[in-house]
Amino acid sequence: MNPSLKLFMTPPLFIVGLGGTLRDGSSSEQALKIALAHAASLGCDTQLFAGPDLLLDHYDPRRTDRSPAEAAWVAAMRRADGFIVSTPAYHGAVSGLLKNVIDYAEDLSADERVYWSGKAVGCMVCAYGAQAMGTTLSSLRDIVHTLRGWPTPYGATLNVSHYPFGSADSAPDPAAIQACQTVAEEVVQFAKAFRQT
Repeated sequence: MNPSLKLFMTPPLFIVGLGGTLRDGSSSEQALKIALAHAASLGCDTQLFAGPDLLLDHYDPRRTDRSPAEAAWVAAMRRADGFIVSTPAYHGAVSGLLKNVIDYAEDLSADERVYWSGKAVGCMVCAYGAQAMGTTLSSLRDIVHTLRGWPTPYGATLNVSHYPFGSADSAPDPAAIQACQTVAEEVVQFAKAFRQT
């Protein structure tokens, strides 16, 4: 390829996945990995923040120094064209662990593109039962709105008491896989639209 043509090529969308718990392979992490893999299959670059990546110091607006892990997360937020956020439903809301990581978006408050402004955000919730899923999804969308992000119309709510991603005795539920992929598809669709405006 002519090197000069590369100047006119649009770089791939960069989609950041955030979520899960400190437990490796948690249901919310599995859901996130399925969604990110689908975004990658649609031509996006992706980066996952899950498990130990979530173990950041409590956000303190008075502290300006950042650990390597904190700096990597802030840099990814700045670069992202869109996000996929997957949370467990803890007592009817997002986990405190996840909320603390999201609070680092305050580092973007003075940016030209403030917080998650103009960025598509897909929301996914995993819970052991139906009651907590709705309130948690609503809470997560409220957080995204406050950060000036754009929650996609479809939000995946996954009842993990039935092992939607499979177990030793059961195959993955195609509907659960499709739900995760639909979130990814909408994030990519909206991120493309925002890039063109």
